[in-house]
Amino acid sequence: MKWNPELPATGRMWIATTLATVAGAIGLRAQEVVDLPREDLPLSPDFELVYRIGSTEAEAEWEEFFTILGVGFDGAGNLYLLDGAGTDGGRRVVVVDAAGRHVRDFGRPGGGPGEFQMATELIVWGDGRTLVRDRMRGYHVFDPSGQFERTVREAGPGIGIAIGTRSGLRPERTGSQTVVVRDERSILRIGMSSAEAEDRVLAEAWAPRAPTEFPAVADFEDMLDRMGEEWGFEPEVLFDALPAGGVAFSDSSAYAIKVTDASGAISRVLRRAIRPLPVTERMRRAERERRLEREANRQFTQRGGEPPAGVREMINRVRATQRAALENMRFYPEVPVVAAVQVTWEGSLWVERSSEPGTSEPGPIDVLTPDGRYVGTFAVGQLAMPDAFGPDGLAAFLETDEFDVPVITIRRLPEQIR
Repeated sequence: MKWNPELPATGRMWIATTLATVAGAIGLRAQEVVDLPREDLPLSPDFELVYRIGSTEAEAEWEEFFTILGVGFDGAGNLYLLDGAGTDGGRRVVVVDAAGRHVRDFGRPGGGPGEFQMATELIVWGDGRTLVRDRMRGYHVFDPSGQFERTVREAGPGIGIAIGTRSGLRPERTGSQTVVVRDERSILRIGMSSAEAEDRVLAEAWAPRAPTEFPAVADFEDMLDRMGEEWGFEPEVLFDALPAGGVAFSDSSAYAIKVTDASGAISRVLRRAIRPLPVTERMRRAERERRLEREANRQFTQRGGEPPAGVREMINRVRATQRAALENMRFYPEVPVVAAVQVTWEGSLWVERSSEPGTSEPGPIDVLTPDGRYVGTFAVGQLAMPDAFGPDGLAAFLETDEFDVPVITIRRLPEQIR
């Protein structure tokens, strides 16, 4: 379902309030506000097929994948896949060249240098260096040939809390070994060139409510307190890295994409007059039930069998706290217009708009240029957002076949939407 009416006075007030809040948060800086066209200009999703790998019909052993946990391209068009198995996380990285031929595998489960205990994310820099995020061990860095270089750990007491609050790693393509990541409502730039991660705030997003205070040194009870509040339809911080070092991000229910320079200063706001969908009681019930079902189906596994009684008690308390929070969750009044923001290798912005809650098909995807030109829109259900963009218009799409085995399709985008 798509909404594209002219924005009423209340919607214009919401955008104005949001932009004023952002301006206040970053100080008085020159910002260009670009109002994009209201009407959609159709784009064709008929992209050139480059190659396809995976599925139950895979002929070679190397392309028998279990679960793809991360995907990325290097500057030569090589594709990197973090292949995993269930709840244990990634077990290997598979490298495929620009023609779909196997190049190498590297990484394996274990506790030694460059071995994974619970690998969950992969990023690839332009020169072919890779970084694998491991929830148990920090970040593993490999050189372009797949040889282990070093482990990077978070600064401060305890790795689990720091990594646990950060999501959505994105590689910077500025030639340095840096990444950007979201931590609560902040977007951080993290240097990964030494044994300890060096981070700083790149941009502060608008916060729709006061953040929950969290002590610098947290214990189990602090964690439970933090889990005691759940909100439905809260505007997320959706972002991606721009080729020159800045980011593009969305942080409100309105259609307002903020574009920063390499210092994090917002230089441009791209907006469309598309109204957020009001949240109904039916949506609230369905969202609560969906999240309760997801929590009930969440599995916990422990290497070596059943965990000790004390650990099991902690797990039960966490799950009880989470369920109580979901049963009493509160809701924002509108469904955010923007569902995802991604940036192509060349720097175009792909902005996926929300579909109606409860529907399975993806929403429409707008293609914009960072300087504020609207290129066009892929209609509802026409196209899923690519899982990774590469050079020369390459785009990776992850799917599964009828047996839930991963299938990776690489297509080439026309120049106008790269």
